[in-house]
Amino acid sequence: MNTAMTEPMLTRFQEGFERARAAAVPEPTAMTLATVDGQGRPCARTVLLKDADPGGFVFYTNLQSRKGRQLASNPAASLVFWWRETAEQVLVDGIAEPVSAVEADAYFASRPRGSQVGAWASRQSQQLSSREELVARVAEIEARYEGREIPRPEHWSGFRVRPHRVEFWYGREYRLHERVCFELEDDRWQERLLFP
Repeated sequence: MNTAMTEPMLTRFQEGFERARAAAVPEPTAMTLATVDGQGRPCARTVLLKDADPGGFVFYTNLQSRKGRQLASNPAASLVFWWRETAEQVLVDGIAEPVSAVEADAYFASRPRGSQVGAWASRQSQQLSSREELVARVAEIEARYEGREIPRPEHWSGFRVRPHRVEFWYGREYRLHERVCFELEDDRWQERLLFP
């Protein structure tokens, strides 16, 4: 099954992203990620887009975090980009798949050293007794890797959300918004306009 995004979809996303950057959106890579817990309850948080390619939308996280555990048990995911300054949204529904170890290693190596230390030091989403406990863990990791490269932890990697639905929403006067929807049906992408 070929679920790769079509060139018009990816181009539309890239053009919207560039408009957001040009309009000085504070963090154009910010996207809300919604997952589902074991009881079927939705959970949402903001993460940062690290890549968008024909295969989907990539972000990285601690796999032992709440979102990491939820995606391991139910890979259904939704993303929302909201670029207020340009009155545009992109809504993505799809399945989150792990990125390859090669991709994760390459991205981890590109991160600032402090972020690499943080990936080891944080037991993301677990209870923390005090801020001092985290500071001590950071100091321990910094000492362990002093003068050496920091390898990617096994519990830290990325996901690619492979979409089956992507909607582009453009704010218009009198709430007569423009909505362009791409939906995967029978292994083919269908493009439709939707009423606002």
